[in-house]
Amino acid sequence: MRSLVALGLALAFSVAWGFADLPPEAQETLARIEAGGPFPYKQDGRTFHNRERLLPPRARGYYREYTVKTPGARDRGARRIVAGGKGEYYYTEDHYRSFRRIVR
Repeated sequence: MRSLVALGLALAFSVAWGFADLPPEAQETLARIEAGGPFPYKQDGRTFHNRERLLPPRARGYYREYTVKTPGARDRGARRIVAGGKGEYYYTEDHYRSFRRIVR
């Protein structure tokens, strides 16, 4: 089982994105996170529980999630940035099915 988790982590982070590679809405969200807000959605900043186990395992409360606006979506859409407690960031465009580490 452990090797499957390791394989999942390797696949989940096979590609890292630089800031310039992110969609403009994700760049805006990341800038808001780094500035401490304000955030447009009340859910922004809540604990991300990593139930999918795609991010490195950490204590509960380590990860926080933030909405990345999706043009044309009537709701929050599928895109998020997940922030780790030590300043690492992950981007998902498919509602937590995969992540890409954001490299600054």
